[in-house]
Amino acid sequence: MTKSKVAVLRTTPNTVLQDHQRLFEIAGGRQALDPGATTILKDNISWHFPMPSANSTPWQLEGTILALRNNGYNDLVCVQNQTVVTNAYKGEDLNRYVPVFKAYDIPVKFNFEPEDMAWVEYKPKARMNVLDQIYPGGIYIPDYFIGKNIVHLPTVKCHIYTTTTGAMKNAFGGLLNKNRHYTHSHIHETLVDLLAIQKEIHPGVFAIMDGTTAGNGTGPRVLKPEVKNVILASDDQVAIDAVSAKMMGFDPMSIKYMRMAHDQGLGCADPREIEIVGDVDAAQENWRFEVGHNLHQFMGWLTWFGPTKVLQKLITHTFIVYIPILFSEAYHDWGHWPFKERFVYDEWMKTTGWGKLWQEYGEKGHVGMQAAAQAALPSAQQAID
Repeated sequence: MTKSKVAVLRTTPNTVLQDHQRLFEIAGGRQALDPGATTILKDNISWHFPMPSANSTPWQLEGTILALRNNGYNDLVCVQNQTVVTNAYKGEDLNRYVPVFKAYDIPVKFNFEPEDMAWVEYKPKARMNVLDQIYPGGIYIPDYFIGKNIVHLPTVKCHIYTTTTGAMKNAFGGLLNKNRHYTHSHIHETLVDLLAIQKEIHPGVFAIMDGTTAGNGTGPRVLKPEVKNVILASDDQVAIDAVSAKMMGFDPMSIKYMRMAHDQGLGCADPREIEIVGDVDAAQENWRFEVGHNLHQFMGWLTWFGPTKVLQKLITHTFIVYIPILFSEAYHDWGHWPFKERFVYDEWMKTTGWGKLWQEYGEKGHVGMQAAAQAALPSAQQAID
């Protein structure tokens, strides 16, 4: 049996675009994706504000586009999703994806806009753990996703509900609508079900994960960004999450969603059974991250997992749901961002190489974009020929 493979590379702000192209190649991206299918770029906007490590980075997006086009994948489209607390339009703007979309002529679709896609009932072939019970009226997914490759663009970070979040969690926003908070009490089982569905509807699934700045602490929004200078890629969504979790200092086999996916044959979560290619020593690092605790984490636990769990249907299926939503928005957008996280962002931008690269994307468009795009065209054409 072939081992699952995860590519890990050390990178720098000066080489990150080229490094993404090498990463794609050694991780087996060409073998993982159907060259005849449209490829969806599924970025990760955990917070519309540009909190370092919370969201896909513009160089991650650009490097992935270059890697795909250099290998003949020219039919690319980005799909954004809606959440009850995150604004997709604001997020793609503040996180500086828009200059990349414009430079490479990448169309953007939104899974909550009826003119872009419709939600259709899907009947999975795989046995579901919980989704058929949570949605007894039928599991609905965007029709646009069916039959297309998908490349997930998560970051390396902690999460208050799932310990870590990565490639598997990135499907959560794309495949479930804004009422996905119904699933939070069964979040681990939900992620496993979504991976099973992805394997049925996508001809190719791949992930390129950004760890240039990784997120320690109570993610996915209120984080302690730490520069780690690594990027990862794999066609095994379980394995890439397991390797990134291990680098953060967690035992992936003790994280429920990874262990369940491993046991159900959807991927490999056991680091001993995963082949690391690239900078092997980087994958052996232990950053000793901790999720920690804050008020939002406590309120989330109380709502989804604590003694008030018995009231979940009353809370999530009635107007009462707007109370925790308003609390989350107030806590993050009105409290943390203006009074704390904005200063963390400013410090990162001024004092790190990645922050300085970030400024180039925002002020004048990354200076390497147009040159890199032109350089990529001959290689892409050769790959097609």
